Amino acid sequence: MTVTVETLEKLERKITLTLPADVIQNEVTRRLKDVARKVKMDGFRPGKVPLNVVAQQYGYSVHYEVMNDKVGEAFSMAANEAKLRVAGQPKITEKEGAPEGQIAFDAVFEVYPEVKLGDLSTAEIEKASTEVSDAAIDRTLDILRKQRRTFAQRAQDQAAVDGDRVTIDFAGKIDGEPFEGGKAEAFQFIVGDGQMLKEFEDAVRGMKSGESKTFPLAFPADYHGKDVAGKTADFLVTVNKIEAAHLPEVDGALAKSLGIAEGTVEGLRADIKKNLEREVKFRVQARNKQAAMDALAAKAELDLPKSVVQAELERLVEGARADLKQRGVKDADKAPIPDDLFRPQAERRVRLGLVVAELVREKSLQAKPEQIKAHIEELSASYEKPADVVRWYTGDNRRMAEVEAIVIENNVTEYVLAQAKVTEKAIDFDELMGQS
Repeated sequence: MTVTVETLEKLERKITLTLPADVIQNEVTRRLKDVARKVKMDGFRPGKVPLNVVAQQYGYSVHYEVMNDKVGEAFSMAANEAKLRVAGQPKITEKEGAPEGQIAFDAVFEVYPEVKLGDLSTAEIEKASTEVSDAAIDRTLDILRKQRRTFAQRAQDQAAVDGDRVTIDFAGKIDGEPFEGGKAEAFQFIVGDGQMLKEFEDAVRGMKSGESKTFPLAFPADYHGKDVAGKTADFLVTVNKIEAAHLPEVDGALAKSLGIAEGTVEGLRADIKKNLEREVKFRVQARNKQAAMDALAAKAELDLPKSVVQAELERLVEGARADLKQRGVKDADKAPIPDDLFRPQAERRVRLGLVVAELVREKSLQAKPEQIKAHIEELSASYEKPADVVRWYTGDNRRMAEVEAIVIENNVTEYVLAQAKVTEKAIDFDELMGQS
């Protein structure tokens, strides 16, 4: 086998492979003989089918397999000999004009780029920090109380107010015609919880049990129901029942019901604070990680392999289709999703992946066993039986690989923050948690 390597442009390369034709033919003949020993054909005893008969039926497919295998082997050997780091799959085509007794192929492919890490000491990064306040603990307590609220039916003459659970019948029409999803009986929702559109809640608020009302409701232009988005419907609503909410008191009984062994309010607040601090830590880490990764990627110089970007793009598009399917979108697998929608994200992922890999290699930032163990223990600490969660992680190689990747990213983040010009920035708890 003879090999030549040609640089086409940037990361694109071409290898010309030349193989002796008899190597291909000998392998085809060997495989056809294997087929002949096993194949069953009418009119012939097993193992006695003539080779020419087997070749007529299986010759093309066997020849195709052999060509694929031999050319693939030749390409791998050639790339290894040339010390090329191949990115993606090569495009292999047969080349005309090969010397007699030879078969020639052109393999066009990309190689992984050389990554030049920039000077991180000139990078400017905002490092976020967040404190868990008493107000945050109070709001969490309110959420826990709401989750355990009970309801008691109101008197007939009492109107619905925020926090009440109402049971209603409703029927909507657009231009005098009913529409899908516009009618329900014995439907329940909590007034003021945002489960329904604001105009719907505003209409029901103040109504009494047994009362009916007709009101207009304008669906937002971006409403998830495309058939009614941007249109105005007339709704007839009848209130069947109104139930007032009762929230449990913040006392020892509530603490015990939430798993606080000593059954004290102080113990409950301390437990909430510990859990919130754990969540805050992960969110702050994620925020700071993104800032560090953005700075790292911005300082690096490299060309992106088009084939790797395309593969990442296809993964993102398939992920979007799977998400649409999970949401019940009809024919989600055929949904037209333009590549340009995800191209910036795909390019960023590939760029960041290559830069991070180079930094990890250059600065020895691989995940250490004790780091992986500590991260799993931290993830497991919020569960009722941490040991079971630890076993869940350690018993699966894929999950362990995911944890290892997170630890490596944490190592990279810490390294970048240690090198860069860092400005500390206090982030409000509600902003961090995505609350209003």
